[in-house]
Amino acid sequence: MAPGDLQEVLEALKPAGRAHPDLLVGLAAADDAAVYRITSDFAIVETVDFFPPVVDDPWTWGAISAANSMSDVFAMGGEVLFALAVAGFPREMSKAIIAEVFRGGSDKVVEAGGVIAGGHTVVDNEPKYGLCVTGRVHPDRILIKGGLRPGDRLFLSKPLGTGVITTAAKDNAARAEVLDGAIKSMLRLNRVAAEVAREAGARGATDITGFGLLGHAGEMVKASGAGVTISASRLPLLPGTRELAEAGHWSGGMKRNRRHIDAVFGQGLRIDPSIPGYLVSLLAESETSGGLLFSVAPDRARGVIDAFRRRGEEGWELGEVISEPVIRVTP
Repeated sequence: MAPGDLQEVLEALKPAGRAHPDLLVGLAAADDAAVYRITSDFAIVETVDFFPPVVDDPWTWGAISAANSMSDVFAMGGEVLFALAVAGFPREMSKAIIAEVFRGGSDKVVEAGGVIAGGHTVVDNEPKYGLCVTGRVHPDRILIKGGLRPGDRLFLSKPLGTGVITTAAKDNAARAEVLDGAIKSMLRLNRVAAEVAREAGARGATDITGFGLLGHAGEMVKASGAGVTISASRLPLLPGTRELAEAGHWSGGMKRNRRHIDAVFGQGLRIDPSIPGYLVSLLAESETSGGLLFSVAPDRARGVIDAFRRRGEEGWELGEVISEPVIRVTP
């Protein structure tokens, strides 16, 4: 669903989400996952996500969907414990293909340090697969969308472009090596990013998925009451993204996301007119299994990129948090 539509249908549930003292994060202040306190030093992180195939290979689809589902646990600063599979498949679909989807998901959960403990399936004309994930986090170390503080530096753990590339691939317009790069990015867990964020004492975090970078950054701005400045020249893009974006290979979610951002922020969305149109649209484009966007106090920010590299991954500093609750995109 589009972000505005989702907010509207969830309004009726929000009063119940405020009623329980151990529900530390729920619908009252919507975030990437729910957090429920068990003891003073142990809380459960719970989330669910699923979607139709984004690639042709069944194992890869299952693994990407699992990585995407678990990302919300990492976005809360948590660790994965176990997961339940949720799936729908056409009655005539090959059992061998379904088994490969499940195997891909299981392999990725094991990589995250967890295990598949069960699940539920239904018959559905359009295949769908995902996970209900249970994780853990210390109640005092939860990362939330509302954790931005003026002066913080912003970091992103994966390049943008999966939405454009997978959309182009459906039209046979993406070169094999370009699609392969997007697949590798979507398969990469945000486990390392969560470790880096925790190590750096990160305050706010979210993962970049269906609402795009602007949509998810906007959620952080609304929840924090602080704004962000993003430098367009620092945005990391997957190889081939610019070419496909300039050719107009946008998903249906891009326009919905941009309309929502425009409606919510109005003049509070300030994009420098010198920034190319394709890049502006890319900021609103949906991502699949995208990176973590997190903020770190300025005195801790210098070591973040080195912390990624020590673990064999890359991270990018995009900009900073400002006091005015707006989104600025600068050259």
